[in-house]
Amino acid sequence: MSKSTTSRQKGFTLLELLVVIGIIGLLASIIVVNLTSARRKARDTKRIADVRNLQTAMEDYYAKNGAYPTSLGDLVTGQQIPVWPLDPLAPSGTTCTGNSDNCYWYAYYKPSGANGPQSYHLGTSLEDQGSPLLNQDRDCNSNTIDTRCPYQAIYTNGFSGADTTGCDGSEVGRYCYDVAQ
Repeated sequence: MSKSTTSRQKGFTLLELLVVIGIIGLLASIIVVNLTSARRKARDTKRIADVRNLQTAMEDYYAKNGAYPTSLGDLVTGQQIPVWPLDPLAPSGTTCTGNSDNCYWYAYYKPSGANGPQSYHLGTSLEDQGSPLLNQDRDCNSNTIDTRCPYQAIYTNGFSGADTTGCDGSEVGRYCYDVAQ
């Protein structure tokens, strides 16, 4: 009796390999989308933390000087903060001198007869439209007389705290988070 030996090679067919590569590609794209969202939320968390640190520094400055500063740079020279904080998306080498999304937004109000600013408005432009923090901010427009601002007056260096755009009022895809005292 002779045995017929058929040799079969073991391995994967081209179709099986393509299916596996397709599945891996799909999973990778889902992971990348989730990582992008997580990075955006992490940057927003840093922005909120910076604004809260600036609020604390403002109150310390007020306690020492009887007025709020006229610039966030005054918090550095007054030693309330070590450096002017930068937005997480600010280009390397950015030097802050005033209001921008790279350096945060600051407006102040000085009533007539006061020895210095007696109210402030701080803001940052978030990337995540769905952030629940946007429901907890002030939405003060310090460019106009607004009842949501502590003083119903036009602030020096005012900006719009509306949640629909960035703090400069024109940025699509950014959402202004603001606080005021």
